[in-house]
Amino acid sequence: MENGKKKGMTRREFLGFSALGLAGLTILPSWSMNGIRIAPSDRVVLGFIGLGQQGLSDFGGFAQCPGVQVAAGCDVDSMKRERFVRRITKWQAENGMPQRCDQYEFYEEILERKDIDAIEVATPDHWHALCTIHSCQSGKDVYCQKPLAYTITEGLAMVKAVRENKRVLQVGSQQRSDKEFQQAIALVQQGAIGHIEKIYARVGEPPKPFDLPEQPVPNNLNFNQWMGPLNDPKIHYHPDLCPPISLDPEKNEQLWGAWRWYRETGNGYTSDWGAHMFDIAQAAIGMDGSGPVEYIPKGYNGTKYATMKYANGIVMTEQPYREDNPNAQGIQFIGDKGWIKVARGYIECSDPSLLEKKETKIAKGQYETSAPHMQNFIDCVRSRENPIAPVEVGCSTNTLCCLTNIALELGRPVKWNPATLSFVNDKEAAAHRLYWYQYRNPYSLPDWY
Repeated sequence: MENGKKKGMTRREFLGFSALGLAGLTILPSWSMNGIRIAPSDRVVLGFIGLGQQGLSDFGGFAQCPGVQVAAGCDVDSMKRERFVRRITKWQAENGMPQRCDQYEFYEEILERKDIDAIEVATPDHWHALCTIHSCQSGKDVYCQKPLAYTITEGLAMVKAVRENKRVLQVGSQQRSDKEFQQAIALVQQGAIGHIEKIYARVGEPPKPFDLPEQPVPNNLNFNQWMGPLNDPKIHYHPDLCPPISLDPEKNEQLWGAWRWYRETGNGYTSDWGAHMFDIAQAAIGMDGSGPVEYIPKGYNGTKYATMKYANGIVMTEQPYREDNPNAQGIQFIGDKGWIKVARGYIECSDPSLLEKKETKIAKGQYETSAPHMQNFIDCVRSRENPIAPVEVGCSTNTLCCLTNIALELGRPVKWNPATLSFVNDKEAAAHRLYWYQYRNPYSLPDWY
């Protein structure tokens, strides 16, 4: 692995800054939001990288946080850039803010902006590492969507970049800030259901081989830039990877980017929902920053469910957490004195005296635009404290998800040492693409060690 920053290289050269340049800084006066006057010193100015459904949903959360301004957005699709600018300037006008939002095709240009404090990264997973690392090196704090990265070493390199550059990073694992999940974590840690023996975490199916037929790339999309560091020759353009939109009249994406569901471009439900449910399981049993020591794939010697074993004896399986809704994503903690089940809008305990059962239907898009997780990040940008889902948490959860898929693709158990961040006598697993892969030129991942 080559280090992306060479001795003697300027920051502009390192970031690959384009020849377009910047006219100067945007000077914004104080303004009020919801009747609260925001002084310039209290304002947090955001730039967004990735302007699809997830980026827009996250903006809906940030828009509820007093003191937040949005100065720019970046995407490889020119139509999504224009949609973003329209929405931001409309929001600015409604809240009495100066109406300006610049748009960029290449994220390096946003990172040269001196007036931007923090970056939202809502790109496909294979771009998370480089966008985050370069943001940190440019002095920006980062709100990075989950899962933290596409591979294990990318996550480790992101941890190094955050800490070496003294930045704040919040992983977009909103469940960490959700009251039902917070309540479940607290009860488990208080010993309310005794010693935890098993965890059922339903997340969904692993990724499948890329099988989308090739189609012509539309003029509004820079698909080469979308590919970025990915170097698999089997990958080509299909609209499911980059769901199209229209502007006049506005018609938004009809599906989430399907890159999630293919091995060559994502990690399936294992990471998409595992970054939520496995993440909560790790938090509850005190394994943030650590993880299981053995991963046994579904189907190995009759194993019914993907199984993860911790050094303390706890066993977590990817299986239904409630019998009446087997396909729903959620978690069941099973202790020697009872159980707790929790999901979005749902919590239940074997002992009703500990809590009342609650089940509320979550409307489509409602969860993504909830503000507490974003507000926690903004608060920490100001205080310089660690947020509720710091980079180490995202890294350990991402490692767990990647290892689950590695074991499945190898068709056998894989042993991992969370202390040394290495496989146990397993060169084949260490050569797997989800541990590390050679980036396409001219991209390179900085060393993590």
